Amino acid sequence: MIIEQIIANGILMGFIYALVSVGLSLTWGVMDIINFAHGEFLMLSMYTAFWMFSILAVDPLIALPVCTLLIFILGVLTYFGIIRRVINAPGLTALLATFGLSMFLKNLAQFLWTPNFRYINNSIVSGKTIEIGNIVIGMPQIVAAAASIIMTVAIMIFIDKTRTGKAIQATALNKNTAQLMGINTKKIYAITFGISGACVGVAGALMSTFFPIYPAAGALYSVLAFVSVALGGFGNIKGALFGGLIIGLAEALGGYMFGTQFKYAIVFLIYLIVIQVRPKGLFGW
Repeated sequence: MIIEQIIANGILMGFIYALVSVGLSLTWGVMDIINFAHGEFLMLSMYTAFWMFSILAVDPLIALPVCTLLIFILGVLTYFGIIRRVINAPGLTALLATFGLSMFLKNLAQFLWTPNFRYINNSIVSGKTIEIGNIVIGMPQIVAAAASIIMTVAIMIFIDKTRTGKAIQATALNKNTAQLMGINTKKIYAITFGISGACVGVAGALMSTFFPIYPAAGALYSVLAFVSVALGGFGNIKGALFGGLIIGLAEALGGYMFGTQFKYAIVFLIYLIVIQVRPKGLFGW
């Protein structure tokens, strides 16, 4: 029964990875920009949840809307303050700009809050579990996975069904044509970066209930989000969802079969194999 437990854990983490990946997929697909500070946005959301819990005694689940709004605003400000100035620059300028922002936010967090690990141990969901047969699942992971699914589906519906969502799709397909149709592409870019931030705002608040919080907490998730987006297909939200699930399962099963020290090696091996067979990802075109 151990294998069922591991698969369940992998699927739950996969949904969280998927939500983080969806945000990166949006900026990548719409603006052709890799936001290297994506993981640091996640880290800031985790710290927001932590300080609201420590200072105001507000549970992370209740603080989730605040975390989401804060990182949404940070995403919009990042576009207007940095991305707008480099989006049309040649080569790797935009990538290096977000890498610089990543370094700044990480070191700022370390300066303000020290490198110490912090935990939220008394959340509403802390210490609670659900048993399904012989599988025992922590309530924090269940809540995080469920909220990640809801957020991911909500974004998919928003992109497919709303006027703004269709404008985002049009801008992603052809910026110049979208402008000729009267779409304010600068506004669309800002909204896209904001939604990308909101994704990790939700993920960070949820993850703060069962993951340590420290300045470098988001670094790994930036890399895993990149792998997930590349696996699923650049700019494909459904692909990011399946990519996240693949990573979650590969991480869990790889750690069980080969040892925890090799679990990320298995993830990156799968990534390399998929990219060799499908250079544009599983759902890319």
